[in-house]
Amino acid sequence: MTPARTLINARLVPFGESIFTTMSRLAVEHKAVNLGQGFPDFDGPDFVKNAAKAAVDGGFGQYARAFGLPQTNAAIARYTMRSTGLSFDPDREVTVTAGCTEAIAATLLGLLNPNDEVVLLDPSYDSYAACVAMAGAVARRVRLDGPAFRITDALLRPAFNRNTRAIILNSPHNPSGRMFDAGELEVIAALARAFDCVVLSDEVYDAITYQGKHCSIATLPGMRERTIILGSLGKTFSLTGWKVGWAIAPVAITQSVRCAHQFLTFCAPTPLQRAAADALNAVCDDDNYLRQLKADYAQRRAMMLEILQEAGFACVVPEGSYFILVDAVTAGWKDDVAAAKSLVQAGIATIPASAFYDPKNADRRWLRIAFCKQEATMREARSRLLARPLRELAAWSI
Repeated sequence: MTPARTLINARLVPFGESIFTTMSRLAVEHKAVNLGQGFPDFDGPDFVKNAAKAAVDGGFGQYARAFGLPQTNAAIARYTMRSTGLSFDPDREVTVTAGCTEAIAATLLGLLNPNDEVVLLDPSYDSYAACVAMAGAVARRVRLDGPAFRITDALLRPAFNRNTRAIILNSPHNPSGRMFDAGELEVIAALARAFDCVVLSDEVYDAITYQGKHCSIATLPGMRERTIILGSLGKTFSLTGWKVGWAIAPVAITQSVRCAHQFLTFCAPTPLQRAAADALNAVCDDDNYLRQLKADYAQRRAMMLEILQEAGFACVVPEGSYFILVDAVTAGWKDDVAAAKSLVQAGIATIPASAFYDPKNADRRWLRIAFCKQEATMREARSRLLARPLRELAAWSI
C-alpha cells in the first residue's frame, strides 16, 4: 500500500543516499579496488586491540557516564594538552561521543536554533550540511577553489552577518588535504570574534600530517573560549569502526553539547572508551607510534602520487589527511561523476568530490582518492589504472 504521506523529514530530502554508500555499493558490484571511502584496509595496532579485549574481560560492559569514562576524559584532555598546549578540565570540558560524526551532530543540535546560520567551507564533509539542516539552521556555503583551496577574508567575510552562529573548520582538510596556515586561521578567528560566533574545529586528522605540525585554531588569541575541538580515535589508530570521538569546549558550550548527546547515543561503547584511554595515554608517554604513523602515511602518499601521475592524473599534493584530489576534467572526463562511474566499471572506486559542495555551486572537476591502503591494494589499483589510457576510460559510461 502506498503511504498517504511522504515518510521522510523534509529537511533531509535534499541529501538522499550518501555518496559513500553509493560508491561502496558500486565497488562491490564491480569488484573494484576501493579507493573511495576513507577507511584503512589494514587493522589497528595490537596494543590498542589488546586493551579493548582486556576491557571486555575486565567488567567494562555496562553504560559509561553519559559524557565519558573518567579515564577516557582524562586521557583525551592529556592528549589535547600534548598536541595543542591547552589545558582542559576532563569532567567539565570533555565529552566522549560515538565517533566524531556524532560529536558534530551533538554540537550543532545543542547550539543552534532555527534560522541560525552556519558557515561551511566547501568542499566540506557531507555530514556538516546534513546536521545543520537537521537542526533547522541555514548553511552559508563558501566555495574554496582548487588546486590551492585557500581561505581569504575577501572570500569569507560576505558569508557572516548578525545571524551567524558558527563556522565549521576542518584542518587537516578532507578532501583537499590542506593544512590551513596561520594567516588563514587568523582570518577565521578574526571573523568569529567580530561576529561573536563559535568555531567547530574538526581535527580528526591531526596526527596525519606531512607539512609540519598541526595547529589548532583554539590556540589563537581569544579562541579557546569560542572553539569546540572535535576529534576521533579512528583515524589516528586505524580503527574507524570503533566510533570513539570527542568534543572539547568551554563549560557553557559543553553543557549544550551534552544536552543533545545524552539523547542521541547517551554514551559511546564502554569497553572501547576504556581502550581509547590506554591508547591515548600510550602515545602521550611515548611518541614512537605517532612518528611511525606519519612515516608510514608519507610512504603511502608518495606511492599513490606516483601511481596516479604515472596514469596521467594531475594531483593536488596533500599536506595532511590520507586523501589525494585528482583532476578528472583534464584527464578527459566531462566531470567528476562521469569519471567515478567509468573508473568503478574499470575496477577502481573513487569519490566524486562534487558531493562535498553545495549542489548549486559545486566544482565538478575533482575525484577524491584514499591512500589509507595496503601496498598490495595500491599495486592492484595501479595495474587496473594502467591497463587502458585514461582517455579511453573516459569514453566509458555505465
